[in-house]
Amino acid sequence: MPMPSLLSQHIVRRPQRIALLQHIAEQGSITRAAKSAGLSYKAAWDAIDELNNLAQKPLVERAVGGKGGGGAKLSSEGERVLRLYQKLQALQAQVLEAAEDASDLDLLGRLMLRTSARNQLHGKVVAIDSQGRNDLIRLELAEGLHLDAQITHDSTVHLELQSGTEVVALIKAGWLELLTVEQPATSGHNLLKGTIEAILDAEDGPSEVRITLPNGHTLCALAEPLDLRTRGLTVEQPVQVQFSASNVLIGTPL
Repeated sequence: MPMPSLLSQHIVRRPQRIALLQHIAEQGSITRAAKSAGLSYKAAWDAIDELNNLAQKPLVERAVGGKGGGGAKLSSEGERVLRLYQKLQALQAQVLEAAEDASDLDLLGRLMLRTSARNQLHGKVVAIDSQGRNDLIRLELAEGLHLDAQITHDSTVHLELQSGTEVVALIKAGWLELLTVEQPATSGHNLLKGTIEAILDAEDGPSEVRITLPNGHTLCALAEPLDLRTRGLTVEQPVQVQFSASNVLIGTPL
């Protein structure tokens, strides 16, 4: 199965995150893998979520809780990506030697934009509906999940979007609203159903809620601890996530 081009670019541009896969394969635990890779436990989770969301199938299979903060192993797709990373390691030195000047690497760094958006989901365009000055972009995620993004028609043209274009949907954690399974969604909003995987409390401010979607992708939302308790939203409970199409940003490969 061909690898999504966005994941392939991620492997080249952020190899330190792919290296985490090797630590997971060796250590069998997210906690131990994070320590071995020199990352915090939270940073390791963030890296795994980002990789899983860019892939067609999850690269890491996890069991929350248990010895060592949760067992973890690579899926067959994760093993395939790790093999590719190991091949690229041999080529990395050649790339660095080929740079004519240090400024070449600085230029590449500026072009390889990172984003603060916590949720980055790989998908492809399946429909574009004109709505005056705006377009509603229908995206298909892995395993047939869908979401809509509303952008200006000028942006559609600038990004050269058409049916089949691979994109990354970017959604800030604060733009996601959690609903119980009984609550009705707001008309016209995106609605995805999932299961609460973890709730990470903060000393001051909202908790970080990680939601696993049926396709293995993970969403990160923010919610007040009291609100979560009041509505019975706890770990392993089903939950709905809604967000406006206008709060979905779209990115394409350079």
